Amino acid sequence: MTGKNGIELLAAFFTLGGDVYPFGPTEISPIPFKDRVEAAAKVGYKGMGLIHADVQATAAQMGLKEMKRIADDNDIKYLEYEFLSGWYLDGERRAKSDVMRTEMLEVAQGLGVRNLKIAPGLGSDLYAPTEAEMTPDVDRMREAFARVCRDAAEYGVRVVMEIMPFSNVRTLEVARAIVEGADQPNGGLLIDIWHMARGGIPYKDIEKIPSRFIGSIELDDADADVKGLLWEDTIYHRRLPGEGVLKPKEFIKAVQNAGYEGPWGVEIISETYRKLPLAEQAKRSFETTMAQFK
Repeated sequence: MTGKNGIELLAAFFTLGGDVYPFGPTEISPIPFKDRVEAAAKVGYKGMGLIHADVQATAAQMGLKEMKRIADDNDIKYLEYEFLSGWYLDGERRAKSDVMRTEMLEVAQGLGVRNLKIAPGLGSDLYAPTEAEMTPDVDRMREAFARVCRDAAEYGVRVVMEIMPFSNVRTLEVARAIVEGADQPNGGLLIDIWHMARGGIPYKDIEKIPSRFIGSIELDDADADVKGLLWEDTIYHRRLPGEGVLKPKEFIKAVQNAGYEGPWGVEIISETYRKLPLAEQAKRSFETTMAQFK
């Protein structure tokens, strides 16, 4: 359902993906696509997230047309597709990224995807990224981001780059220099409350971003203390909105003050939550998030 205040929610892939997680053995959901879509629609979600490996597996079984029919039949209006990396590099990693980009854009066009999500630089070894990997070449990334956006525009797709505190794009200043510097009509930022809070970025700073460069928002929550490394904390220990200390209502207010009017993503990645039954995942994630808008 759409909230009385016009709020529409989008369940990110891992929110309803079952017992899978980023950087895990597989990112293919053990839950059939149709079941996930129907569970999302039943509680009121109007959007869903997709991830490349899972889309490939699902499309091999039923085809993109059937996937789109299922989404349309359940009034899922917004789809987001992740996660393109290596888009600003060179050599073999860039060549692989370019192949994946073409694959993802073709899928995105076929499914009517709203946003293609692209990753900042995370390092080839998450446990020991090099200084060079964590130092952004803003000029290079700005030019590469513009190129990805231009390619995506040919498929009718928007591009959003995520800010992450354990990446080479960990500040709003760097993120804005890349995205606003590229100045593409279909290019923007993906802003997740977890990454803002854990990165020490004041929510009020979001209000300084021109609204046209805010392409996607994700809501969740977290405990006061980081458990393990930052990237471990984000894939094992997130909380439902309102069940942690990140103050989602304050984050929402800042985003609204910036002029954002799109759907609100919900991304819950937790080693306990992901083992819950699908219906419970859908109901709890939707209701706790919608409560933050009251």
